[in-house]
Amino acid sequence: MPTRSSDDTESVTDDRSSERVTVLGLIADPDMPQTIAEHLADTLPEELDGEWRFEVDADPVTATLEGTAEILDQTAHKCDSHGWTYAICITDLPVRSEEGPVVADIDHDRGVGVVSVPGMGGLQTRRRVHQVIRQVLDELRGDHGQRDEPGGVREHRRHGLSGRAIGVLAPIRRKAIETEDSYLDVRYVTPGKRGKLRLLSGMVRTNRPWRLVFGLSRALAAAVATSAFGLSSSTIWMVGDQLNTGFKVLTTATAIAALVAWLIAAHNLWEKRGDTRSDPELARLYNASTLLTLIIGVVVLLVILFVVNFVLAWLILPASLLTSMLGSETDVGTYLAVAWAFTTLGGIAGALGSSLETDQAVRQAAYGYRESRRRAEYQEHEQGSGGD
Repeated sequence: MPTRSSDDTESVTDDRSSERVTVLGLIADPDMPQTIAEHLADTLPEELDGEWRFEVDADPVTATLEGTAEILDQTAHKCDSHGWTYAICITDLPVRSEEGPVVADIDHDRGVGVVSVPGMGGLQTRRRVHQVIRQVLDELRGDHGQRDEPGGVREHRRHGLSGRAIGVLAPIRRKAIETEDSYLDVRYVTPGKRGKLRLLSGMVRTNRPWRLVFGLSRALAAAVATSAFGLSSSTIWMVGDQLNTGFKVLTTATAIAALVAWLIAAHNLWEKRGDTRSDPELARLYNASTLLTLIIGVVVLLVILFVVNFVLAWLILPASLLTSMLGSETDVGTYLAVAWAFTTLGGIAGALGSSLETDQAVRQAAYGYRESRRRAEYQEHEQGSGGD
């Protein structure tokens, strides 16, 4: 593990004191972490004592690294090469440890840290990253503001991280770790089952499932085209009007399940144990996050499709025509029922249309940058091994 020599440390210290500017390098994975880093660079310096300058480096190279030890090494190398005072890597890599899901790892000796965005959970992610970055900076500057707890675990008291809601949902704990190289590292974790649920929600949030709607262009086109066909079919109108609410809910759930299952099977989205370096728990987390991401994305797609179909039905189908065809008075409920029939039919067609998408397009639509790249590299490795 590379370290700074004493001469280098004295030189850097002299430069820092002479410039009186503390430079923080934020190394971010592309996509959501980069957006968060740029927001921090705009807002955080004003909250810190002294004069600070933030530099954001969106580095796709770190997206291929596995584990915080490798990322800390890369972050330390960049910190030295750029002449930064400190460096923090913001990554969308989910990290697990014996203590629980990892929120942040810190290397005091080299002045670097890594923050895992999924560890923040799925709600108020940007604000929580902001709070954790403040805490990491306190650590790197030697002022962490902690109190000791039994077993060597400490709980933070600053920047809102020990608030009542956080403490109930998924408390964050501080753990000092003595590494085999005699470096005193610090790790922030969210222990227990609540920590796992928080990590899972963070993984889904990092995937940004609502983007699935626009990423699956062929599936969306098939769903819209089939819905347009249903708009002109009186048989579809009657089906939508006659079915009871329970059967409509069941049919909608079937359409969602069909599209999700088709996406997983057709594009090999299910994680195998070998994909995650023999960590079965991480494989289960990846699969759960994939399933939730696709369900949310498909639901958003169907909701948008339903709204479009309702508006089209309202504008194109006269109430008198529906009354004569259905044999009953037409009201808003009738148009809702007809739009539901178009939408369900379109959702099933979308499942078939999704098979026309490339694996790369589906991965980019369903995952963040790091995860889509990891899966692409694994698939290439599998194809290469099969070819051998």
